[in-house]
Amino acid sequence: MMVMVLATEANDNFVDIDAPTWSWALLLVSVFALLALDLWRHRHAHAPTFREAGLESIFWVFCSLVFGAFMFAQFGGAAGGEYLGVYLTEKSLSVDNVFVWALLFSSMSIPLKYQHRVLFWGIFGALVMRATFILIGSELVQRFSIVLVFFGVFLIITGIRIIQHDDDEGEDASTAGLALLRRFMPVTDELDGQKFFTQLDGRRAATPLFAALVVVEATDVVFAVDSVPASFGVANDPYILIAANAFAIMGLRAMYFLLADARERFHYLSHALGGVLLFVGVKLVLTAWDVHIPIALSLGIIVVILVLAVVFSIWKNNQIEAGKDRSGQHQH
Repeated sequence: MMVMVLATEANDNFVDIDAPTWSWALLLVSVFALLALDLWRHRHAHAPTFREAGLESIFWVFCSLVFGAFMFAQFGGAAGGEYLGVYLTEKSLSVDNVFVWALLFSSMSIPLKYQHRVLFWGIFGALVMRATFILIGSELVQRFSIVLVFFGVFLIITGIRIIQHDDDEGEDASTAGLALLRRFMPVTDELDGQKFFTQLDGRRAATPLFAALVVVEATDVVFAVDSVPASFGVANDPYILIAANAFAIMGLRAMYFLLADARERFHYLSHALGGVLLFVGVKLVLTAWDVHIPIALSLGIIVVILVLAVVFSIWKNNQIEAGKDRSGQHQH
């Protein structure tokens, strides 16, 4: 009886848009069209420049906002606000993916010009995986809303762990992913252009590029365990959740090439990501007492957390540079 009451109360706190079939078709066509455009644009292997990555990042954010405008126009301000909230949450949490990918590609010696191909198919798999997780999670939440409280407790614990500088998330999954692949087929030590598979002693073998793809997919499972519950802290409707996740994930490749080498400059990034998870976790736990934080306030808090992380990181960098300057002056 208590679970049913919780379900009724919690579901009333979120938008239920009951998206028509044509809107699902529009979302799928938009996603596949953008993926096809991205695949065509990067049909030839090359190392993206910082400028190229910046322009592509702007393009993906623009596309996300255009779809957000559609959400506002078609389903109302509350639905549009939840879409933006989920998008912003996923985008901020995805920064950790970027840095883990950078470490993986570096450790596996994957050239920059081939990384886009790995990430394209890795993100395609991530889209399918996230959609599956969201649909399962949405069904659970609709039937047993107490699940939101469990999600919240999990996010609070995870947020505290990240704030305490546990930066190895994804490393266990990468090791397990590569070991699993080697059990099923041989993996070569040499690349064969952009090919995922090649011939080794007359047998079909995976190249390091395919090994990297398996590892990327394995690490995304780990990150999805954090980010999907966080999405449910902002919205419960499957259409809103899948749309926001799709647009956030599709822009990850460009973000990777833009920020992959910037981890050392963002000293307080882990604190910010942990803070976002902590806030969303508390927000979910409060649903048990029918306390709902308005989406506008949620958006504002997430933005403030991220802005403070950037501001303090810049301040920290300036302090480090000033210390280097003083040290150089003393040596002279």
